[in-house]
Amino acid sequence: MADPMRHEITQRELRKDSGAIMSGVERGESYTITRNGTPIGRLIPLRRRTFVPREQVVATFASAAVVDPDRLRADLDTGIEQDPFDRDW
Repeated sequence: MADPMRHEITQRELRKDSGAIMSGVERGESYTITRNGTPIGRLIPLRRRTFVPREQVVATFASAAVVDPDRLRADLDTGIEQDPFDRDW
């Protein structure tokens, strides 16, 4: 299924209609630019930064799980040292 926010345009269309295309990018639309029928690039919107109040960040981290770094390291080391082919299947 095609993404309705994604369009294919030619290099010539980009030059001719750049204002309208940039407005589309501002609205969240993406464009694949083609030259002689071959895709050569993508024009996509940048993600805008979202301000999050300090109080909300502090509240979120206050309820987050506490991580014991020594236990985390031991768990990771155990997983890495496993032989994926040593199974009793």
